[in-house]
Amino acid sequence: MRTSRKSLDRRLCVAPMMDRTDRHCRYFHRLLAPHALLYTEMVTAAAIRYGDRERLLAFDPAERPLALQLGGGEPRDLAFAARIGEDFGYDEINLNCGCPSPRVRKGAFGACLMAEPARVADCVAAMRAATSLPVTVKCRIGIDHRDDYGFFAEFVDAVAAAGCEVFVVHARKAWLTGLSPRENREVPPLRHEVPRRLKRQRPDLVIVANGGIRTVAEVRDHLRAVDGVMLGREAYGNPWRLAELDRALFGAGPPTDRREVVEAMAAYAARAADRGVPLKAIGRHMLGLFNGLPGARAWRRSLGEGMVRAGARPDLLREAAACVREDTPAPAASTLC
Repeated sequence: MRTSRKSLDRRLCVAPMMDRTDRHCRYFHRLLAPHALLYTEMVTAAAIRYGDRERLLAFDPAERPLALQLGGGEPRDLAFAARIGEDFGYDEINLNCGCPSPRVRKGAFGACLMAEPARVADCVAAMRAATSLPVTVKCRIGIDHRDDYGFFAEFVDAVAAAGCEVFVVHARKAWLTGLSPRENREVPPLRHEVPRRLKRQRPDLVIVANGGIRTVAEVRDHLRAVDGVMLGREAYGNPWRLAELDRALFGAGPPTDRREVVEAMAAYAARAADRGVPLKAIGRHMLGLFNGLPGARAWRRSLGEGMVRAGARPDLLREAAACVREDTPAPAASTLC
């Protein structure tokens, strides 16, 4: 039986981010936001077919609900990857139609797929035939000079006709040439009126807004017009925001003390160390945890310098946290500070 789109709460999502949202980052984010829908980094369908699937796809069950984002443009390969994703225990399969990087563009997928809605529809149909999971699409509002609402709506209509019911919309267009991936996240202006208009015209679809969303007030405003929000850079650079949002949207659940998160991550890092995972692979995602508090700079310095040393141990997380002053009592002073 096909999983219902309604079985996943999409009010708060964390964006797929290359070299960011790996399994360690997702475990950290799950501690902060128990109700959020998390996404993997983009994994290409070809890598799943020919690469080390355990390395690419394994995750801790605590990370769920978790969506696997796929990159690719060949229906057969994507169908195969979607089926493997379901076997690994993911809750959703998401197709990347929004990444404008030259490497992705060279592979004829990502944002350039918006110019081929029929091809995307074929990909979605093939994936839906291969898995009982929801198959969703993450896209932009346009590409290059094709950024009028009609172009966007035609793309959505064609893909929806193939059975896609959920669209995550980055409310900027993508320039396929002339801008770097970073510039494509900043230079094209945000036009959140576009996904809102889509939701009004297609109330049957689930629309998740993405792009430049940061505060609780902004999230609440978006949720009056669309079904969900997705945070990227804010969630990564200022991760405590996830705890604030989870508490605001869902009530009790996330920790109220950042030191609880440090303790949980230290225990996680100790388990990971037994598998040969270096502390820096985990600690790098935590550098922004104490942003805005006295001692945050010392935390970043202590953790950043210490975690790259050979033999760095999980206790470093606790020691670095001792540099930070919060409302709750701090541990004894550390020589790291």
